Amino acid sequence: MDLQLSDKRALVLGGTKGIGRAVAVALATEGAVVTVAARHDVVDIAAALAAETGGTVHGVAIDSTDDVSVQAGVAEAVGIMGGVDILVNTAAAPWSSAKNTIASQTSDDAMREEFESKVLGYLRSARAVAPHMVANGWGRIINVSGLGARRSGSVAQTFRNISVSAITKNLADDLGPQGVNVSVVHPGATRTAPVAARIDALVDGGMSLADAERRIAGNIIGRVVTPAEFADVVLFLASPRSVAVTGGAVDAGGGSPGVVTY
Repeated sequence: MDLQLSDKRALVLGGTKGIGRAVAVALATEGAVVTVAARHDVVDIAAALAAETGGTVHGVAIDSTDDVSVQAGVAEAVGIMGGVDILVNTAAAPWSSAKNTIASQTSDDAMREEFESKVLGYLRSARAVAPHMVANGWGRIINVSGLGARRSGSVAQTFRNISVSAITKNLADDLGPQGVNVSVVHPGATRTAPVAARIDALVDGGMSLADAERRIAGNIIGRVVTPAEFADVVLFLASPRSVAVTGGAVDAGGGSPGVVTY
């Protein structure tokens, strides 16, 4: 299937490592012009991604916790690429079980940190690109959130991921009539560096690789999803082929056992 992404202009926040990097690689490989954004080392990483994919990859510095930085970075990316058609939001620290606290002991600061960095960060970038997409009559915004939206165990984790879903739906209703689709994708355990380290620790302790993957994944397919596999889902949502999908959430974590969503 031709995803019709050739020459589309994509901005990937958090595009220098992990899931964001995989999304940037996938978009560039499909022929999109890509700008990766992060706080540090963006120029060198963009050059490396361009060499890896043979595509066009730029880098701009953006701190998504600072609206001035977001507005300036998006303006720079638009100037470089001549516009922006696709925004992928991945710029948030991955959740760690070490952050978990019981609900009754969750601090105000923990909640504020998640709201500022992930929830407002995603809204700031969407707010900055929306006028360009509306003027062009076409756009795609994909928010990478997390299956913590559907689980208890941490108020802050559940809060931040549900809030991203709420932003997504409201943006979809607002921008959809003007040609801009907005979706949220929930990863589960994905083979990024921290997850790979957890798997390796179990293997070093004597567990088989298959059993270690199954334990960490906790999903239907019985293994951890790779960043490239997750990026394939984002690619479709970023493409013109996804016109029928907007406002909703996609579970891209290998399936959640025993859970019915509708």
